[in-house]
Amino acid sequence: MIKELISSWPVIQQIRNRSDGTGLEVMTERTRHLQPRTVDAQVARSVCPYCGVGCGQLVHHKDGKLISIEGDPDSPVSRGRLCPKGSDTHELHTHPGRLKKVKYRRPYSRRWDELDLETAMDMVADRVWESRERTFVEKENGATVMHTLGICHLGGATMDIEENYLIRKLFTGGLGMSCISNQARI
Repeated sequence: MIKELISSWPVIQQIRNRSDGTGLEVMTERTRHLQPRTVDAQVARSVCPYCGVGCGQLVHHKDGKLISIEGDPDSPVSRGRLCPKGSDTHELHTHPGRLKKVKYRRPYSRRWDELDLETAMDMVADRVWESRERTFVEKENGATVMHTLGICHLGGATMDIEENYLIRKLFTGGLGMSCISNQARI
């Protein structure tokens, strides 16, 4: 009985098998049957949203719930590696302290109010349009300019060429903005 107990010790099995201590001899019954939490999850390819590099990510989800986000080894940009922000994407999305409502502090107020997203988006759209209408110039020194200097746009670094093209069309042609830039060149 003692002989059986001693022979079941991982260090004795390791010596007998001349192994390096990373095989079955160091596993308990419980650890032999462990599987990764992503084993039966669906995987979607994505791009990290935090800078202009565009590192590839694998987003694991199951039953409508986010399971894990990790680097995509097939990404030609990052080859499966992520920086600290990219590595923390899962927690940034699932942390219980993450704000899920729009916070708004009214002029001269000392407190923040919570707004639903629809109301906040309507407020932004109304203010952009009001600023455009107030500052739009059709002619300047006899020349037709059709622009506004009262509003501008700074794009995000992970936007692709198609998104930037559409934004440029909307903001220059539709709203008359002449101040458009992108975070990727800063």
